[in-house]
Amino acid sequence: MAAVDGKVGLVFVSHSEKIAAGLIELASQMAPATAMAAAGGTDEGGIGTSFEKVTKAIAEVDSGVGVVVLCDLGSAILTAETALDFLDDEVRERVRIVDAPLVEGAVAASVTAETGGALDEVVAAAESARGSFGEAPDALMGAPGDTNGAAGGSVDAARGASGSLVRTVSIVNKDGLHARPAAEFVKLANTFAAKVTINGKDSKSLLGIMSLGLVRGATATLSTADQSGTDALDALAGLIESGFGEA
Repeated sequence: MAAVDGKVGLVFVSHSEKIAAGLIELASQMAPATAMAAAGGTDEGGIGTSFEKVTKAIAEVDSGVGVVVLCDLGSAILTAETALDFLDDEVRERVRIVDAPLVEGAVAASVTAETGGALDEVVAAAESARGSFGEAPDALMGAPGDTNGAAGGSVDAARGASGSLVRTVSIVNKDGLHARPAAEFVKLANTFAAKVTINGKDSKSLLGIMSLGLVRGATATLSTADQSGTDALDALAGLIESGFGEA
């Protein structure tokens, strides 16, 4: 996709043309309005990387607010760095090569770019992929069928012991909080100023949410210390209860 005004663009550099193209297909499911370009394989279509492809991809997605480049292997990073050396100074200043796992970093970065995140925010999202799935959840997810708390209750948030506003709901869609619904959840969370957590994870962190492994029937506890965060809690709880259109 060509550059989108006001949005950070993404470039995926892989030794395989098919991997780079497949990553565009995957990330586009969660960020259809974000400019992404694949720079996979050599100029002849073989295994390797191409300076020309990387340079062309950066130009294709650059809207003037920044480009994030993610790579699969060390030599891909070297190719991307060489491409940056040949860019005009003004362009080079807004292009970032991010050292992060390619697939997880690309998915996280694409969702943040989709919400209109600034360059530094998209970079941070990509970098959050480092070790995200190796961490233990901050809070235990509920067992299937566990509906303790205020699941399905009043639209008014319950008040936790610490004074935080809390809503507890159950996951109802059959595949749980997998990539697509998790992305929809993050996009909605980003429309609110209030910081909301879901089972201890930041509701604006795609990889953090996916690391929870919330399956159908699991309990999701939404919480915010922001006393004006009721609207955010209600909207996010409502999205979960709707089943994301998959129930």
